[in-house]
Amino acid sequence: MNREARATSQETRKLTALKRKDLLGIRELDVDEINLILDTAEVFKEISTREIKKVPTLRGKTIVNLFFEPSTRTRTSFEIAGKRLSADTINISVSTSSVVKGETLIDTARNLEAMVPDAIIIRHAVAGVPHQLARMVKTPVINAGDGAHEHPTQALLDALTIREHKGRLAGLKVAILGDIAHSRVARSNTFLLTKMGAFVAVSGPQTLLPPGYDQLVDDGLMVTPRIEEALEDADVVMVLRIQRERQKESFFPSLKEYAVRFGLTEERLRLAKDDVIVMHPGPMNRGVEIASEVADGPYSLILDQVTNGVAVRMAVLYLLTGGSAAKLTSSESVQ
Repeated sequence: MNREARATSQETRKLTALKRKDLLGIRELDVDEINLILDTAEVFKEISTREIKKVPTLRGKTIVNLFFEPSTRTRTSFEIAGKRLSADTINISVSTSSVVKGETLIDTARNLEAMVPDAIIIRHAVAGVPHQLARMVKTPVINAGDGAHEHPTQALLDALTIREHKGRLAGLKVAILGDIAHSRVARSNTFLLTKMGAFVAVSGPQTLLPPGYDQLVDDGLMVTPRIEEALEDADVVMVLRIQRERQKESFFPSLKEYAVRFGLTEERLRLAKDDVIVMHPGPMNRGVEIASEVADGPYSLILDQVTNGVAVRMAVLYLLTGGSAAKLTSSESVQ
């Protein structure tokens, strides 16, 4: 079955609830679940346009944000998402928690569950930690980024942004440019976009293209060190940050040379289609992986991604805490 067929074969069977307790990655989600999250996010997005941006949907629920790494957009949007659904959101800063006293993840997890939260959102520098936490607790766990592994809600908000502006995902060419080796965003987007029938062209310096990346999915993926090849006739261009905090060695001579050879400029963007859209998960290194003229230009949807991040995380919180599409359409919970 080809990519577009896979993406449309389930249209007659609408899923109304997620098939799992946790959201740990895109790789294990199927097309129906992805569509369910995106469709639910579309319903919730309207709430953010209201004068009073709050509905009683998750009143009485408690959401815990447990971030072992710095974050601005993801942590804030999860907090806003919970509050707009009327949940009580608790932010735990690792620097002021018992972790600095030597408490293990197991003990942290058990103590949190003893307080009976309704969802735990975790970001950690080590790949697989959210999966380990999910095995320890009965509470739904949401992966907000684990090392260089996955960042599922980022891929979902990117998909929502693309779908809003292109009307579809199937059949599009999406170029993902930059630090692929250290990017959980690249992996989650590769899994999601190819599942939904898009063609993904991944590009960056050869030293930042991990061996075997072209085997990540069965089809729909091209890996090339030539940025021009990835950009040619692209419908969507997704630029990634150079993650210097994860790089233990030098992968290119200098940031200046990277900008010259691999930065997304207005000139390079002309290789893409005339109606191309440009995206970036943030934070941006302006003048390195993306020129300011492109980041602030007419094709940029970077701030739309941030807006959609709140809607997607509202949808994920709702669906993992017992909500369903049927309940959403049959109740007044979003009124």
